Amino acid sequence: MSDTIFTIAGINIKWYSVLILVGALLAIILIIREGTKHRYPKDFIFNLLFWGIIFGIIGARLYYVLFNLNLYSNIVDVFKVWEGGLAIHGGLILGIITIIIYCKKYHIRSIRMTDFIVPGLILAQAIGRWGNFFNQEAHGVATSILELQKLHIPNFIIEGMNIGGIYYQPTFLYESLWCLLGFIILLVIRRLKYTKVGQPTAFYLMWYSLGRFFIEGMRTDSLMLGGFKMAQIVSVIMFIIGLGIFMITTRRGRFEDLYSKDAEEQIIF
Repeated sequence: MSDTIFTIAGINIKWYSVLILVGALLAIILIIREGTKHRYPKDFIFNLLFWGIIFGIIGARLYYVLFNLNLYSNIVDVFKVWEGGLAIHGGLILGIITIIIYCKKYHIRSIRMTDFIVPGLILAQAIGRWGNFFNQEAHGVATSILELQKLHIPNFIIEGMNIGGIYYQPTFLYESLWCLLGFIILLVIRRLKYTKVGQPTAFYLMWYSLGRFFIEGMRTDSLMLGGFKMAQIVSVIMFIIGLGIFMITTRRGRFEDLYSKDAEEQIIF
């Protein structure tokens, strides 16, 4: 299986890069539609996403590189993101910080903006995981072809999990499906009559972290901190934050701060 779609003028167009781009574009479309529905100017949302994505990618790359310094003796290799090596947790951390700072500048509640962002974000994650498939990374422990066939997954995935003559668990697929299911649930949550501001964000943090914690336990290429898998540590922290947000929102009155209402805050430009 090749990680390259085609080559133009000696430049390889990688599945990894294209899938991340497709996921990002779909996320941007969804976020802009949701934001404008709640009376936020397109320019504000687009600029917010522009800087959020830029710093999110930087964060995702730095996070990965810092835990794999032995792989980057040549500084030029650090910038070759199309070859793989983006850690979603690093992207989330720096991306969220960027969103908070940008929203603070314009006196916008950042939690409302993350409510708009998380459905598109988790969909992008579901799509982006397929880039790991074509790069033959983010897989689980060794297994047999018979065990994979019992999962009733398409044969091309089974054969794609044959790396160097050894079959591996397709943990990329498990996380992709988990994210896709989370995306569907978020679409339902944000349309419920009594969903409060912050609850979509809380659900995302808890849902993704729960799935990632257990899936990470199956992976063989985890970023490590001592004897612990860093992704599991961050997942626990994210889950606790999400639970805290959810508990705070549920203390509000039934008709108070509803997500379905138009934004009442003043937007200053």
